[in-house]
Amino acid sequence: MPTETTSQQELERTVDEMAARAGDVAKLLKAIGNERRLLVLCQLVGMGEASAGALGTTIGLSQSAMSQHLAVMREEGLLSTRREGTTIFYAIAEPKLTELMDTLHRLYCSPSAA
Repeated sequence: MPTETTSQQELERTVDEMAARAGDVAKLLKAIGNERRLLVLCQLVGMGEASAGALGTTIGLSQSAMSQHLAVMREEGLLSTRREGTTIFYAIAEPKLTELMDTLHRLYCSPSAA
């Protein structure tokens, strides 16, 4: 009975690792898979942090709509908050998300992407 080669074993281990993480990645992509949420994240990458009001004004969303989008991303652990008086500031909480947004920007928004 032939034995598996090391490269076959490594490939199977890699596939198993990818399968274990695929659900988490799909969940992340679902959470950011909305045009407005992508715009919010783009703004937060550039600004570091911002209030819901500032984000809503920049993107052109009502306070209610902005709050709903922010809530979705907070529930997924993508955003952190900081309170200053009555204002809540939002920032990207997951470093991998910042890296993903940088990659998306480079691929789709930079002058070389046109």
